Amino acid sequence: MGFGVFIHRSDSIYNDRPAEQYQFPRPYLRRVEACVGGWIIYYEPSKVNDTRGYYAVAKIQQVIPDPATPDMYLALIEPGTYLDFVNPVPFNGTDGLVERGLLNDEGRISGRAQSAVRPISPADFNRIIDLGLDTNESLLPRVEEAGTGLQEEQAPFEFEQTRSRVSYLGSRIMRDRVFRSIVLRAYGERCAITGLKLINGGGRAEVSAAHIRPVEKNGPDVINNGIALSGTAHWMFDRGLISLSDDLEILISRQVNDLDSVQGFVNKTRRALPPLRQFDRPHPRFLQWHREHCFKQ
Repeated sequence: MGFGVFIHRSDSIYNDRPAEQYQFPRPYLRRVEACVGGWIIYYEPSKVNDTRGYYAVAKIQQVIPDPATPDMYLALIEPGTYLDFVNPVPFNGTDGLVERGLLNDEGRISGRAQSAVRPISPADFNRIIDLGLDTNESLLPRVEEAGTGLQEEQAPFEFEQTRSRVSYLGSRIMRDRVFRSIVLRAYGERCAITGLKLINGGGRAEVSAAHIRPVEKNGPDVINNGIALSGTAHWMFDRGLISLSDDLEILISRQVNDLDSVQGFVNKTRRALPPLRQFDRPHPRFLQWHREHCFKQ
């Protein structure tokens, strides 16, 4: 079990669904198998327009031959482990190369940087996780808070530091916090149903991050499974009184007891406001799940 970096492009020709599976050819089989049971970081190359750099983390559950494509394999992602970063991490950070294991003996970037699947050291993994999941809140404990009294750069405790981060990656509290940050930023802290952007006296947005397919129903913590909703809209969405078509038309249940008020509640376009980036739009398969399993026709 090891850590790895998997390259994935938003315009990939492979049958990738980062929250569920990663398709790859036979030459990478051993490297991917070395990551089974461990965590990997997704990276989008700098050649991609609006590249996200290192942008998500997930855990590899198993590797199987691709049943649809000869000589191709699928790395299956353990359900519930995929998590987008709050802050996509650039290849070159303020302190230089973030993935320092790519430097050769001369201090230059080695050919390993071109590999679609590559191992990553625990130190590099920790560094990228800390940068990617920094929500300006204390997500990961400092070493001195863990009772060691030592500075983080001291190498003998690298295993303990890595284990601390891995345990946090499975924390529901941490994942909810990160998911909220990602979704609210995607929607500009504005409710997609009402169009309202309300900020309370403490400067906090009065809007929540709703999972379209709930976590308890195997919904992933991926931006395309999220939507920003105010309290009342969130309550109605979770109870199936409103839903969305694939093109974001707002659907109102016939079981609503005050149709006129609900119609006045939603924004005038009668469509959910889309996120700021096209790439972050709700995925049709999550919307379909909500219509089929939650929406009260």
